[in-house]
Amino acid sequence: MLPGSILIGLSLFAWALWGGAGTTGWVVFGIGLAFVLAGMAASTVLTGRKLKQHSIPSRSVVVGLVLGVAGMFIIPVVGLFVGFAAGLLLSELQRTRVFSTAVASSWAALKATGLGMIVEFGLACLSASTWVIGLWVAAAA
Repeated sequence: MLPGSILIGLSLFAWALWGGAGTTGWVVFGIGLAFVLAGMAASTVLTGRKLKQHSIPSRSVVVGLVLGVAGMFIIPVVGLFVGFAAGLLLSELQRTRVFSTAVASSWAALKATGLGMIVEFGLACLSASTWVIGLWVAAAA
């Protein structure tokens, strides 16, 4: 789940509440929030479905997240991605005890996570675009 989606939803709410756009602001908030919620739900469902198909336990993803956070502080810029991938691989290697199987399941988990992020990012961009259109409409009124 990208924190940007939550921030976009909160920003749309703040604009509707204090932005002075009136009804337009609330309509934009409703449409934008629908995109944000759809993106977050799609990300969760798509990622979860793929992980379940490949029998990858949640523990592996959690280990990947923990090492990803640690990687942010160890390797600037790319540490999150390197740490997440390394955590997945190590957890899957511990679980399966076969390197090739661990690599295959880690790769499947990375693809599933990436797909979820891309879908959520796309819908977050649609939500932000909704705000831009709403801003134009409010300015023209």
